[in-house]
Amino acid sequence: MKSFVKTYALLFIPIFILNIISLLNMVNAPLISSSYNNALVKEFIWIIIGYISLFIILKINIKKLFDYSKYLYVFSLLLLILVLIVGKEINGAKCWLNIFEFSFQPSELCNISLSLYLFSLAKSAQIKSFKDELKLVLKLLIVTLIPSILVFLEPDTGAIINYFIIFLIVFLAKKLNKKWYIFSFITLLLFIITFIIIYIFYKDLLLSIIGTSLFYRIDRIINWTNGTSYQLENALTTIGSASFFRWGFNKIQLYIPEAPTDFIFAFSIGNYGLICALLILLSFITLDLFLINKNKNQYKMFVSTYIGIFLFHQIYNIFMNLGLLPIMGIPLPFLSYGGSNIIINYIYIGIIVNIFNRG
Repeated sequence: MKSFVKTYALLFIPIFILNIISLLNMVNAPLISSSYNNALVKEFIWIIIGYISLFIILKINIKKLFDYSKYLYVFSLLLLILVLIVGKEINGAKCWLNIFEFSFQPSELCNISLSLYLFSLAKSAQIKSFKDELKLVLKLLIVTLIPSILVFLEPDTGAIINYFIIFLIVFLAKKLNKKWYIFSFITLLLFIITFIIIYIFYKDLLLSIIGTSLFYRIDRIINWTNGTSYQLENALTTIGSASFFRWGFNKIQLYIPEAPTDFIFAFSIGNYGLICALLILLSFITLDLFLINKNKNQYKMFVSTYIGIFLFHQIYNIFMNLGLLPIMGIPLPFLSYGGSNIIINYIYIGIIVNIFNRG
């Protein structure tokens, strides 16, 4: 046990620091909205469930987990279909399943199942010809597109980005013929150019294809530089006016609608000062370096999918809070309020530590 703690101190100490900051923020969450009245208790329960999940995963035979990844993937798809039928709608998106007093987001679970299944497909593929490469690429793409389409219908833009980050990492890590990467780059470039042309010159056509709700979400992201939103203005004011040290209990900050979730970075600074931002950044940097340096084994491709998502969420959320990227529902791992994201991150960490333990 002592050896385990010593080996993984640089992993669990930063996570624990982020947990404490998250819980301290939830003390002030009810000042944002009455819907966060039980945020502190719920966040604490989710963190405990996260640690329990992590230690259960450590006891699992990691090879069997990858062997049964197909079934976990199918189960995730069934949940994504179920959420479209009976899911809870919040802010125009039907992304949550209600379980008693708690909400669960199936698209988060799909991050893990997709990572496991794509890795298994890529690892087991025997590449001897162009036909084998084509077969594998089509498999990887179809397996990624199915949950992406289901999540597109919710809609949840952040989840779709996660899925394609996973696909891209597996696709690149498999080291196929370089022609595939050239072809993919050209295809992506043509898609972007086509979308821009349709968006600029044929907005009515685009509106009819993707619907009003999704169109305005995309329009808001594309035109994010044309003025700042109310919540971003308040977030920037909160950051800009913060002192280095601050004790935020019972201090009412500027109103930021999604402060405990999407704008948790600004909320943390408003509550506890710039020292809190420094602790958050140092914790994430320590975690990133630990995961990257330890990622040297036969499961490197899988671990890299988590590192990719983990880095994307950190960079996007913090830059979004600073007004450097458009506002999108991207939570900050181990810090933002929300059970699904917290628990799934712990499960990922559990799988990764299990992998590291077995070399």
